[in-house]
Amino acid sequence: MSSLPFSRSSKRLVILRPLQRLSPLGIIALVIILLALVATVFPKIFAPYNPNVLNIIDRLQPPSTSYPFGTDELGRDLFSRTIHGVRLSLGASLMVVVISTIIGTPIGLLAGYMGGRIDALLMRLADILIAFPSLIMAMAIVTVLGPGLQNAMVALALVWWPQYARLARGQAMQIRGLPYIEAATALGLSNGRILFRHVLPNTLTPLFVKMSLDVSLAILATASFSFLGLGAAPPSPELGSLVTQGRNYFLEAWWYTTFPGAVILLLSLAFNIIADDLRDVLDPTLRF
Repeated sequence: MSSLPFSRSSKRLVILRPLQRLSPLGIIALVIILLALVATVFPKIFAPYNPNVLNIIDRLQPPSTSYPFGTDELGRDLFSRTIHGVRLSLGASLMVVVISTIIGTPIGLLAGYMGGRIDALLMRLADILIAFPSLIMAMAIVTVLGPGLQNAMVALALVWWPQYARLARGQAMQIRGLPYIEAATALGLSNGRILFRHVLPNTLTPLFVKMSLDVSLAILATASFSFLGLGAAPPSPELGSLVTQGRNYFLEAWWYTTFPGAVILLLSLAFNIIADDLRDVLDPTLRF
């Protein structure tokens, strides 16, 4: 009976051990990301006002206790709109990364493990997409599909999956010659089972690091699309759209673009820092 509490505490230590190896900046970044995720799922917890309610009397009010980020040209609370903007921007960025991973990882694993013509065919397709600048190609796709946040997400996912395919292919090529893969093949296991049961788990560490880094890039990309009029459009409170709307009032209302822009910077920096820390924590070659 006494071994049960010990085993539970041991499991907790195993789960918390990677967190103990985070740097101080990594811990701060993790807290910022967790708060952003909570705001994404439950924005009403942080937003004191409805982000779409107009109040012309209080238009372009500077930051105060009533309006921490001030108000916009229609009297809407910028803090509430920024919180809902985090929900849109972060949610869209996570979806872009997840879709890119889901498309690219199986293709890369199949190409790297099978080799031969399958590898050549799949990787040449990826090379064609990688040959074009990703943002320019994504803009071209959005132009064809039409402006909008959902179309921007689709376009980014379509041009980013080859990067995940390349990463998964490299890992699969390193793993396929190892003794335990040869043993699994000798036992008659199917290629699909070997790929997803034995090869995929060994590719998760670099995939997680890349996904963390790409979330920050996706936040900047979606904001850029909105700024150029290819993403979310007014009255959407997406962060890039808020910056776009506020630039016309920058001289008389500096807070309009400053606070949403600062949130974009903070989120991107947090995911960059956590990606670096994840690489150090999860990479066994960096453990001493």
